[in-house]
Amino acid sequence: MGLASPDQNLSGGTGGLMNKHRIFWIVVYIAVMPTAMLLLGQAPSTPIMREPDRPASEAQESRIRRLVLSVNVPVTVMNAKGELVSNLEAKDFRVTDNDVPQKIMYLDLEPTPLSMVFLVETSSRIEPLLTEMRKTGIIFADALMGPNDEAAVVGFNDSVDNLAEFTNDHDIILTSISNLKCGMERSKLFDAMATGVNLLSTHLQRQSVAGLLERRLVIVAMSEATDVGSDGRLESVVRRAQLYNIAVYSVGIPTTLAQLKAPAKDVRHMITPEGIFPQPGMPGTVQISPTEDIRYGYGNLMNLNVWAARNVKDQIKGHALQIAAAQTGGRHIATFGGISMQKAVDEIGRELHTQYSLTYEPKGTDKAGYHKIKVYVKNKDLKVRARPGYYIAPPEN
Repeated sequence: MGLASPDQNLSGGTGGLMNKHRIFWIVVYIAVMPTAMLLLGQAPSTPIMREPDRPASEAQESRIRRLVLSVNVPVTVMNAKGELVSNLEAKDFRVTDNDVPQKIMYLDLEPTPLSMVFLVETSSRIEPLLTEMRKTGIIFADALMGPNDEAAVVGFNDSVDNLAEFTNDHDIILTSISNLKCGMERSKLFDAMATGVNLLSTHLQRQSVAGLLERRLVIVAMSEATDVGSDGRLESVVRRAQLYNIAVYSVGIPTTLAQLKAPAKDVRHMITPEGIFPQPGMPGTVQISPTEDIRYGYGNLMNLNVWAARNVKDQIKGHALQIAAAQTGGRHIATFGGISMQKAVDEIGRELHTQYSLTYEPKGTDKAGYHKIKVYVKNKDLKVRARPGYYIAPPEN
């Protein structure tokens, strides 16, 4: 057996070492990439980090590449009549990031596939409205859900219940909403919103790992603005929704409307013994059961008057649903007057499918924390609604 020369040993040793290095980095790449994708996939609708274009030689020589931030902003534009405007171009818009003007890189009106969670209150308090709420199922399935959209349904009262998992089958969503049933009296609105955020963020993470198409994340809530019994807080829910760029839309149900449609309760036995009237009769009337029924809220006339008197107090500015919508770039529609629940859901559907997608790379404002976004149009007669901001996580120590 012959011995190899020193040169052969040196060459073979160097080649083996280089091969080992190549294998090592390939293993590291395979091990790290799924984790990196998982981390980026948790919130791909938040600011996206991408590599800038570089010459091939420079890309090979550089071991550490600078990442560029891209921010996507869904924008709704309406005219003075409340009609959606869809004929604008990038030159018609202006955007600032922390009050610093930015250059718009892309503007697109093509609808982005939606992933939605429909939150619907099922407390016993809204039982008189349940029939109308069930009718929104066909609007939700046919008008709000597009051919490439997917949705899940969550009902909430004293508990928060998943009624339908994410699906693009419109019939499943329609059936889930059409078969709504009421539960206990409490309404855990904030816990239900937190569940919606968790469902969307987890679902999006799975999609990102699988390399599926990026989607817009939306919560549509049909509920009273009142929360009763939640463990979570509104501030926490809104913060997490902002982090994942989840827009909250809501169809507000006034409590007094449910009270108006509900059968009035005869509470006279709680005041005086049966057959004894607690106060003198109304002027010009004989003190008999029918007039007393009206007087104490057991008749339609008094029920209507009670509703009218209380309605003014129901016009609360800045309530939970309005706050969540305003701080996430969504919209709140109160079902009062001539606006029905079906019409409100239909309006939300038209808006979500007629939005501009505006993208820019922030310049001159690279600090971590919350970034305030403002979008303007040159035509002052038009109204603009967009997500109000985004977060950049501070660098790890």
